[in-house]
Amino acid sequence: MSEAPHGDHDSRPGEDQLASSSQQAPGGDTYAWYRRGLDLLGRGSPAAAAQLLERAAEAEPGARSVLEALARAQFDAGRYAQAADSFRQIVEASPSDDYAHFGLGLALARCGDPAAAAEHLALAAAMRPELRHYTEALRGVRATLRARTEPGLGQSAPGTEGGEPG
Repeated sequence: MSEAPHGDHDSRPGEDQLASSSQQAPGGDTYAWYRRGLDLLGRGSPAAAAQLLERAAEAEPGARSVLEALARAQFDAGRYAQAADSFRQIVEASPSDDYAHFGLGLALARCGDPAAAAEHLALAAAMRPELRHYTEALRGVRATLRARTEPGLGQSAPGTEGGEPG
């Protein structure tokens, strides 16, 4: 997402209101924050969505759906390390969650750790081999690993392993 320069008031709906009220809790309950966060995420405002979803996750730390939405928003906002932490929490609570492994793998790849990414993407692909985007993401990080270990091939840039968790 490209941000408008400071002082420009043509931001996406909801972002200015959310940014200006970041010192106070948004109105409504946790479910309202979650729904509003999903709406913002769906409309292409992942940074604003992440702010609301962080509040919801603090209020309901065990809510898997809130944590997944937060991880997706963090990823889409380019906050890959935070997204990896959020997806990791889901994986730790539910090791058989293929989507959480997939998201964690993509986030780790974007953080420049293709070895760890490959591990989680392999688990996701093994759990759901029919999902082509899982196997394609795994193929990408494995290619990155081969390029880094084979002489003369050079290193690929971190985060080129492709895919979106959302």
